[in-house]
Amino acid sequence: MRIVLPALTAAVLCSLATGMSQASPLSVDEKVRNALQLDQRPANGQKLYSTYCVQCHGPQALGSAAKVIPSLAGQRRAYLVKQLADFSEEERSNREMHTVVSQAELSSEQAWADLSGYLNSLPRASFPQTGDGRGLELGEAIFQEQCAYCHEEDGRGDDDGFIPSVRDQHYSYLVRQMRSIASWHRLNVDADLVRFLDSLDTEEATAVADYLSRMRGPVRDRDRMNSDGTVNN
Repeated sequence: MRIVLPALTAAVLCSLATGMSQASPLSVDEKVRNALQLDQRPANGQKLYSTYCVQCHGPQALGSAAKVIPSLAGQRRAYLVKQLADFSEEERSNREMHTVVSQAELSSEQAWADLSGYLNSLPRASFPQTGDGRGLELGEAIFQEQCAYCHEEDGRGDDDGFIPSVRDQHYSYLVRQMRSIASWHRLNVDADLVRFLDSLDTEEATAVADYLSRMRGPVRDRDRMNSDGTVNN
């Protein structure tokens, strides 16, 4: 994860000159670590979701294929915390999300812990949008050869939870994000991932997205779906 060092402002320089101490703002990575150490409060997470998120992501957090809004249900908790922090600190660009996370109730590390814990506990999408099914063999070959090392062979993400689950997700959203990352529109991803996705042509990218959207069946090591080691029933 990338750590962004804050620039020295005039106020900070002045305090240094006068011998006054002033704490530096926490980096995104520090805020994420703090949030993951907090106890989750599912009831508050549900309340926050119902107030600020349900209008776009739906009552079960399954998103909308037509509006290219992702399903968040069952997503990795650490990944969700990281994305909330990135949106809050504008490390990830999205005007609508910036507006949402700027709300006072959603700007704290405790809010991120509560909301991510609630979303992680929800049942994953059973019937996400899929593609036309014509490139599934190609999509499987590319994913298992190039992507499974990080996302695991069943698409669940890594055991630490910072690499997202890419299964049970809408085809249209997967395609859009792959194109967005390949065009360097996501600032919070690894450069090697950008270069890899940029190397895929349209047929290859859509084949991978279609393959992922059709992943079904149980997830291996289900008890590792939560980043804190608890079982997600």
